[in-house]
Amino acid sequence: MIVQYEENPNLPVIALVGPTAVGKSKFALALGERVSLEIVNADSRQVYRYMDIGTSKPSADDRRRVPHHVLDVVDPDEDFSLAMYLRNARSACSDAARRGRIPLLVGGTGQYVWSLVEGWLVPEVPPDPEFRREMGNKAANLGKTALHAELIRIDPEAGARIQPGNLRRVIRALELYRATGQPPSSLLQRREPSPAPFTVLGLFLERPELVARADARIDRMIQQGFIDEVGWLLEQGYDPSLPAMSSIGYRELAEYVRGLCDCDAAVTRIRRETRRLIRRQHAWFHPADERIRWFDGQNPNRAIEEVLRLIDGRMI
Repeated sequence: MIVQYEENPNLPVIALVGPTAVGKSKFALALGERVSLEIVNADSRQVYRYMDIGTSKPSADDRRRVPHHVLDVVDPDEDFSLAMYLRNARSACSDAARRGRIPLLVGGTGQYVWSLVEGWLVPEVPPDPEFRREMGNKAANLGKTALHAELIRIDPEAGARIQPGNLRRVIRALELYRATGQPPSSLLQRREPSPAPFTVLGLFLERPELVARADARIDRMIQQGFIDEVGWLLEQGYDPSLPAMSSIGYRELAEYVRGLCDCDAAVTRIRRETRRLIRRQHAWFHPADERIRWFDGQNPNRAIEEVLRLIDGRMI
């Protein structure tokens, strides 16, 4: 039996976090069969249409079982910013609560999760293609570190947070500064009061088990047609240099499809980059973070029962 709540715009919002392959999606679906909820995506790649296999996007059957939101928002060659994510996610959470359903935020993109949980106010600064080209050319001529040094000069906090090699984020930070005249980190320090309490739940697995699951998922993706999906995207004219196509798996398989490497080499790189992603996600969602209530991903049934007791007791 699914527990249904009366219409209540102040229902708590639950965030379910953890590294890739820990089992968040399956856990969320199982929880949705026990309590009335709607899932709000917090994965930065599942917002793109046509990118289904490589992002482990919920299937049509999954979406029939439990309503999902903030999926398939833009095409792969369209810009999608943190501000756009917050607008979509906040609207989805509010709408779900008005329907008497608990909004459940699910994903491993730390910036998306914490910006929503902490109520960041992010300016909706549209992209400036000319400025981006200028910065891209500067990076090509002087190196990525030259742009990162400029970011450190105007905003040491943002410079410390953004890695020099993440050229896209460095340029976006410079773009924000150019448009607003304010350091990007000061813009992200602004907060708006949350209309409802947030509870952050986390799924945890020991690293060897997590890596084994990630490797098995990569194998399944290949078997399900990941290579064909990447080939189709390239045939439609989506350039491999697009931010969407820089996602793990897509960039490596794009090189394989274009004949720049063999399949085994591409898959090996996907495994390596996935391990790096797991380490980065560990920094966003650390087991010592007291904001997160952790559950054992090895025993999801027990974890679901614990979460249900928390919901029933209104401890969430």
